[in-house]
Amino acid sequence: MTILVTGATASVGRLLVDELVAAGAPVRALTNKPARAALPEGVEVARGYLGKPETLPAALAGVDTVYLAPLPAYVDDFVRCAQDAGVRRVVVLSGEPADYEAQGDPSTWHYYRIERAIEAGGFDWTFLRPGQFMNNTLDWAPSIKAERVVRAPYAGAVQTPIDLADIAAVARVVLLSEEYGGQKITMSGPEGITPPEQVACISEAIGREVRFEELTPDEYVEGLAPVIGRETAQWLLDGFRMMAEHPMKPEPAVRDLTGRPGTTYREWARANAAVFS
Repeated sequence: MTILVTGATASVGRLLVDELVAAGAPVRALTNKPARAALPEGVEVARGYLGKPETLPAALAGVDTVYLAPLPAYVDDFVRCAQDAGVRRVVVLSGEPADYEAQGDPSTWHYYRIERAIEAGGFDWTFLRPGQFMNNTLDWAPSIKAERVVRAPYAGAVQTPIDLADIAAVARVVLLSEEYGGQKITMSGPEGITPPEQVACISEAIGREVRFEELTPDEYVEGLAPVIGRETAQWLLDGFRMMAEHPMKPEPAVRDLTGRPGTTYREWARANAAVFS
């Protein structure tokens, strides 16, 4: 049966399409810009977007299983359309904070809002819960290029970032198996690593010295607030603080489900060295 990949040209979705095609699975890719998608030969393209619910009935026709990209504002529309189309399984790209969100005000729910709607919709579901993405540190590229420096708070914060390709590989395994229904799969990279250690990996990858400068909490919030807002900046700061106080530990899901070790940050830095050079 056809698998619909929503967000098929987004960061994880595009990699997942390649994974499924390599496995010989029938794939329909939902994209708002088919001409720019550069999707592999043999992929059925459905023009549309989760944020345009009117495009979903045609995209979902004849579909048994859906990979659902996270767009909580439109999840109720998706549920309605998927129920009408007879969709049986939904594999959701959620996030590690979902259970934490569930303890807070419903107005703050993001990943948990999606999970709750899919459960209530009566689908056979699996929730993929990755933590931080290695790609988040691409934001360091401008300061590395300009000054050979990275500035961040809480130098001792231990995180377990994951490569997007590993998320896609796990998603492929789950989509092609009936074994993971009703499971919430927390994913991470294979190691605990601090920001200065990440900077050292980038320095090694580009062959140039890159310094890490620790910001005070106030310096971090004041510098970021004009860009993303004070509330979001404070939320990010709180995350760094929690990882300093409670170091994160790697989760085994990537190895357990794919049979290979997850990508290390050093490997990721080497693969992305050109971005920082």
